[in-house]
Amino acid sequence: MTTGPTVRRRRLGTELRNLRESNGYKLEEVAAQLGVAPSTLSRIETGKAPTKSAYLNQLLEMYGVVEPGQRQVLVDMAREGHRKGWWAAYDDVLPSGFDIYVGLEAETAAVRSYEIAVVPGLLQTPDYARAVLREMFPRHGSEQIERLVDLRMERQRRLDDTPALEVWAILDEAVIRRPVGGKQVMRGQLDRMLELARRPGITLQVLPFDCGAHAGHGGPFSILEFPSRTDAEVAYVESAAGVLYLEKEREVRARVEAFDRLRAAALAPAASVDLIAQAAQEI
Repeated sequence: MTTGPTVRRRRLGTELRNLRESNGYKLEEVAAQLGVAPSTLSRIETGKAPTKSAYLNQLLEMYGVVEPGQRQVLVDMAREGHRKGWWAAYDDVLPSGFDIYVGLEAETAAVRSYEIAVVPGLLQTPDYARAVLREMFPRHGSEQIERLVDLRMERQRRLDDTPALEVWAILDEAVIRRPVGGKQVMRGQLDRMLELARRPGITLQVLPFDCGAHAGHGGPFSILEFPSRTDAEVAYVESAAGVLYLEKEREVRARVEAFDRLRAAALAPAASVDLIAQAAQEI
């Protein structure tokens, strides 16, 4: 898989942060030298924004990067980080900050997610997605909703890649019980999940109502794992207040540990499939 712009920006940002710290500079000091706000430099170092050539040249001078080969690698990363991903075609409807997630997801090897209310977007049918998106964005017109549905379906192409994206999803039982979009739409969604569960790289587990207190009371989250070990895992947390990308090792580790505890508390994959099938029959 060709490395895309989002991961390139992350790699460049990591390199720039490491160079700054090894030279003993504080983020605020470097931002002042560049004439930008600390938040702007922070977005560059976390890969959430591309790096202007003028900024990069100044940074490399400040950090004493003079070896031509090393400079060229960083310059190439910055240039490739300016490229547009396929999702740029949906900029007019992408929720704020979600373009970063789509860019990361496009290059992940595996996604582990825990959901409390809806089926994960990667597993949704068009009709189910449409019903969810209409409620999430009540002011959107039908054309905007359809473009968001198209975006969701484009993301699902990763499931057919070679190698395919691996997905491990833990769903609260409410996800399979709530008839989103009506009985027919929900039955179609549950049937789709049963079909996907038969694929080698997709694992579904249901966290039953009777499991009691569990590690997921903090809300839904996803953990993205990349093909290269040099690209650290990212935890993604979405809420009504906005989205968070957690990249510090201790923050990601906390979500990994929570996912492992949820996996232990949930029904086994085979029993989960049986419960999903039962829910489909009961609709």
